[in-house]
Amino acid sequence: MLMPKRTKYRKFHRGRMCGTETRGVSVQMGEYGLQVLEPAWITSRQIEAARKAMTRSVKRGGQLWIRVFPDKACTKKPAEVRMGSGKGNPEFWVAVVKTGRVMFEMAGVSREDAHKALKLAAQKLPVKCRVVERHHGG
Repeated sequence: MLMPKRTKYRKFHRGRMCGTETRGVSVQMGEYGLQVLEPAWITSRQIEAARKAMTRSVKRGGQLWIRVFPDKACTKKPAEVRMGSGKGNPEFWVAVVKTGRVMFEMAGVSREDAHKALKLAAQKLPVKCRVVERHHGG
């Protein structure tokens, strides 16, 4: 699963997810992309599940890009522990995605196969998504 090799701090503040994304909102490398329509924390497990669903759907054909990386550690306190005594230990990693972010991109497969694979990936994610296509300037 995806996680950073090292970080500056072990524990992060929760932060805010309001607003829309300004960068990474268009398809850059591939021909088709999966765009997020609401803000959320996407865990490394969810990213991996979506990646597996896409690669299996296209029978390991074409090319796939993952445009998000889980670089924020989320902490949890153990079960049945009283309030107080500090913040819990890091348990999993998340990528903060806002509205409009393109999470995955595909190329080298037919339009129908790409749409099918990206829809399967969207079902693995806790947010509403849509399939977008690259606009060729002309």
